[in-house]
Amino acid sequence: QVQLVESGGGLVQAGGSLRLSCVASGGIFSINTMGWYRQAPGKQRELVASVSRYGVTNYADSVKGRFTISRDNAKNTVSLQMNSLKPEDTAVYYCNKLRAPDYAYWGQGTQVTVSS
Repeated sequence: QVQLVESGGGLVQAGGSLRLSCVASGGIFSINTMGWYRQAPGKQRELVASVSRYGVTNYADSVKGRFTISRDNAKNTVSLQMNSLKPEDTAVYYCNKLRAPDYAYWGQGTQVTVSS
């Protein structure tokens, strides 16, 4: 059974940093490209960053140069280091495999709030 547990969110001032972590279990992690997604109030969930099992990364233009995604295949964890945070980064952040559909299992997410 797939389980995704996100943590590390919080309230931070603009320009600050946070590090999110996600622990995956149930067979979803080892072969899949993993991603961090976010959903702001009233908006659709969007992909923020992804990392393949071999460490190849991709980022949305809005976070390029500020966020860094990484994974630890031995610990089944994927992390997101977020620097130079902006108020528009405020959202609930989720991890999941790349292209996970809305009807798939999603964890509870972790709230990130950036104050101006």
